[in-house]
Amino acid sequence: MSKAKVLVTGIIPEAGLTELREVFDVTYDPEKETREWILANLAQFDGLLLMGTKADRELIDAGKNLKIITANGVGFDHIDIAYAKEKGIVVSNCPMGVRVPTAEMTFALLLATVRRLYFYDKVVRRGDWMDVSEEKYMGMSLQGKTLGIYGMGRIGSEVGRFCQALGMKVIYNDVRRLDSDLEAKLDVTYVDFDTLVKTADVITLHAPALPSTTGIFNADVFSKMKNTAYIVNAARGVLIKEADLVTALKTGQIAGAGLDVFENEPNVSADLRALDNVIMSPHAGTGTLEARVAIAQEASRNLISFIRDGKPLNHVNA
Repeated sequence: MSKAKVLVTGIIPEAGLTELREVFDVTYDPEKETREWILANLAQFDGLLLMGTKADRELIDAGKNLKIITANGVGFDHIDIAYAKEKGIVVSNCPMGVRVPTAEMTFALLLATVRRLYFYDKVVRRGDWMDVSEEKYMGMSLQGKTLGIYGMGRIGSEVGRFCQALGMKVIYNDVRRLDSDLEAKLDVTYVDFDTLVKTADVITLHAPALPSTTGIFNADVFSKMKNTAYIVNAARGVLIKEADLVTALKTGQIAGAGLDVFENEPNVSADLRALDNVIMSPHAGTGTLEARVAIAQEASRNLISFIRDGKPLNHVNA
């Protein structure tokens, strides 16, 4: 009996594909697999492990025999999930493999932002020095401060635990409030969006890119934040209106920002790049070998469970 055929796109660690190769006929050649090649050849595949290209209507139409598309990560805004459902194609994602590494990146950006590490590093590298006894050069301590989490899912919860270890109080806002038992277990307090914005000393973002969340952090919101507050985003760049953030950072409406994602990435505005009160990384939240292997393994199990066993895992367009 011939094996089902699976196409893998993007750059995936081979160690993450071992189980997939044992079960299916896997095609993985990142040098060959341009979008044009994918469109021309996708009809021969039963499953698609997707990274690095969009699964829009054109691509979905090209996959005439596709049964499942699995995103190699938690985000699926690059996949037209409604159209895939219309075509009878299951779409899944990988929420577990990204949880800890993305939380680690958020926490790293948070610490680097409030302790002004980019600014300090820049000054020392150019051969200068400063006296941090001067208040204008000081950062902010986290103990006793309030963390505001926007989007209290797996990653947000993990970030909350990290910050509680440093003595921070955690408040959160989400479209779905946690049940009271889970709130008590996590030691977090639900607040409305305006209260989160006005109260938090640091806000971290963990929401998906949806019409309701796009541009939600904008000039109006920044004007309500404390002028000593910081914002950290390792979720989706479109949650923040970048031009409004630049203005808020330039004028001192807020103290600083830590960004792993950007509104128009990979293009980052020159105005944002010129600021000393922002630290940036290139969408590297899951940028460790351990994380990328774990995500590929999770994506592989999505494919195996559905194609071989008929059981969808992490189904996002049910």
